[in-house]
Amino acid sequence: MYKLLTPGPLTTTESVKQAMMIDHCTWDDDYKSITRTIRKKLLELAHVDEQEYTSVLMQGSGTFGIESVLTSTVGTKEKLLIAANGAYGLRMADIAGHAGLHWELYLEENDRIPNAGKVVQILQQNPDITHVAMVHGETTSGILNDARAVGQAVKDNGRTFILDAMSTFGGIDIPMSDWGIDFLVSSANKCIQGVPGFSFILARKDSLQAAKGKARSLSLDLYAQWEAMEKDGKWRFTSPTHTVLAFAEALNELEREGGIPARNKRYRDSNRLLISKMKEMGMRPYIEEAHQGPIITAFYYPENREFSFQEMYTYIKKRGYAIYPGKVTEADTFRIGNIGEIYREDMIKLCEIIKDFLEESKHA
Repeated sequence: MYKLLTPGPLTTTESVKQAMMIDHCTWDDDYKSITRTIRKKLLELAHVDEQEYTSVLMQGSGTFGIESVLTSTVGTKEKLLIAANGAYGLRMADIAGHAGLHWELYLEENDRIPNAGKVVQILQQNPDITHVAMVHGETTSGILNDARAVGQAVKDNGRTFILDAMSTFGGIDIPMSDWGIDFLVSSANKCIQGVPGFSFILARKDSLQAAKGKARSLSLDLYAQWEAMEKDGKWRFTSPTHTVLAFAEALNELEREGGIPARNKRYRDSNRLLISKMKEMGMRPYIEEAHQGPIITAFYYPENREFSFQEMYTYIKKRGYAIYPGKVTEADTFRIGNIGEIYREDMIKLCEIIKDFLEESKHA
């Protein structure tokens, strides 16, 4: 067995795993009550009122949730601006292309955040743009984009703002209304620390109602999914029942930990400790401190020495942890996440393992 130092799926608690040992019928009133409770708690985490906002659960991974929002809200006479600085922003562009949306790309380098002023400039030059989408925590590099500034810029210019908060919601406080977010997308297996199986969308009700009839997909029709859940609490098509039960327990555990502020502190403390100890071994983070997020960190390969990531990965995995290879294309990097059931002692132990690897490989 080993722990996952990844941006999700991640290491979960025993109680979250145990929650999946119960079988549920999707038509059962108790199960529908669990779905309703989850939807209500998600809105509370986003600091929004049920009168103005709603939540929708959607089968599939986070990408399914993103595709659902993009293909359900951008109509045939509307246009999407995607502000991207990594693989997951570019994945939105891929979705838009496949779906035949009208779209435009504002692309920044992997180590630079999209600039709110630039977004405003693009919107003013392109009055046909109706929607803007951006990733909050871009796990390609670990960078944390300024969703608040971009959201305010989009709101001030009267457009709809879609935020991919896949790897941040539940681990970073996101006051949805204050940030001007119309649609927020995240996933069960990220900072709330559930398991894979569904994504969830938080939405302004008026923005969601405006999406009626726009969907390009049957199963990913966001408005139709919401309409069904509002009617009697049931998902339109077969739901991932065991994942839902695990998520309900994960939400309870988030509350017991002290909510998002406490979880954010644990993540940030672990992240800072990791970066400090890695620097001592000559491994620099790819992202500058000002924009480094607390979820996952990309590190450059060590300088002035022979280095094999695969050898280090295998060495670390045999000793209890799994890390990630790099995803940026212009630099040799690897990534280490610190979300999930991961604590300070895990960061200390991991860095000791890496130090041992570097010493042994030096003398090999």
